[in-house]
Amino acid sequence: MPGTAYGNFHDFCRDTGNLASTLPVCNLFDQSSTRLGTGWGGCNLTGIPLSNGRHLANLGSILVCALAIVASLFLIWRSERKKAAVGRREMQLFLVGFIIIEICEIFTVGGFPLNSGVRRAFTAVHIAAIVSTLWILMLNGIVGYQLLDDGTPMSVGLMVISAALIFIGTGYIALDTGFSWTGYWDSTLTGQNRAYALYTLYQLVPLVFLVVFFLLEAFLVLRILGERKPMVYLVAAALLFAIGQVFQYVISVHICNGTDGKINGGLFETLFTLLAVVTIWFFWSSITEDDWPMPTVAGAGAYQ
Repeated sequence: MPGTAYGNFHDFCRDTGNLASTLPVCNLFDQSSTRLGTGWGGCNLTGIPLSNGRHLANLGSILVCALAIVASLFLIWRSERKKAAVGRREMQLFLVGFIIIEICEIFTVGGFPLNSGVRRAFTAVHIAAIVSTLWILMLNGIVGYQLLDDGTPMSVGLMVISAALIFIGTGYIALDTGFSWTGYWDSTLTGQNRAYALYTLYQLVPLVFLVVFFLLEAFLVLRILGERKPMVYLVAAALLFAIGQVFQYVISVHICNGTDGKINGGLFETLFTLLAVVTIWFFWSSITEDDWPMPTVAGAGAYQ
């Protein structure tokens, strides 16, 4: 696809913070401060100054990530109290994955002072955690159809094993890119940063997982449960996530320029993603209530 922009990260990295991009994948490339530090020619996200000329680039995201970790732990606890809820363990796995993402985000795009190699390692874990966590979310959309009994070692084990394989595969590609172990991905490190594998895994595949999750859950609610109220939560979660992506990819550079590099859209992307995750939990909670009417469609006993 040499005639298209598919696979190119250059413009994304330029518009999301330049040397301190709030797009974690940018930490793997030569223009990042974690490698050669030449930059992409955009607005530098500098954040607040520290000693010895250092900066804490993204304090806002660090604080929101901390809030997200606490909120996710609370939701895991609340899920545990819903003893009869379908997909309780599977939803808890999704929340654990989200916690891992937020921990990584503190050290990858939060601008927390770190050794360059350590930041690249956290970046690889961050990218792998995003892909595998959204895989888990998509599988949560299948759980309600009761193809396997939820919460069983078979159901949870298949989810964990498949997510682990995705995590390892994605993580290896990111690590090999960031550390040039084999040199296979070195052509992606400069210029337009055309990285087809990472672009597909990081940009396209998670979007597919999200769309499939939305469609599965929408069909379950509208056709099997015959309800509409839970769709408010599902649609709200989709909108919140989309707003976060708009802040990250479209508005970020304008916020950065307008604040002289103190903040950019990454802060708002983190916040709206947290709100989307919380809304997904409320959606799941709303369709696992014990007082739903008996479904009238054959084979629709998943949420009885």
